[in-house]
Amino acid sequence: QVKLEESGGGSVKAGGSLTLSCTVSGVDRLHDCLGWFRQRPGQGREGVVGIRVDEDAVYADFVKGRFTISRNTAENTLYLQMNDLQPEDTAMYYCAADTSLARSLLLTPAAYMYWGQGTRVSVSS
Repeated sequence: QVKLEESGGGSVKAGGSLTLSCTVSGVDRLHDCLGWFRQRPGQGREGVVGIRVDEDAVYADFVKGRFTISRNTAENTLYLQMNDLQPEDTAMYYCAADTSLARSLLLTPAAYMYWGQGTRVSVSS
């Protein structure tokens, strides 16, 4: 059974940093398509960054230059390094995985099959 588990959320002040982790279990290796999503209070889930194996990541415009996705294939773990966090980044953050997605769908929540339960990030001004 595939399971994704996020960790690393917390509360920081504006300008601070956090690193989120997503550990994938129940698989021999990480899925080819992985992504980070977020859901801000009162809003729908939105794509933050997605990546396909051996390709450059696709970032949402609102995080370019501040967030970086990476993956540790030996540990089946996906990371999201978040720098210069702002109050508008306050959200529940989710990781997601799928075996095969078109690059154009990497930031589309409905395209992904597997999801974690989320980790909360709160940024104060």
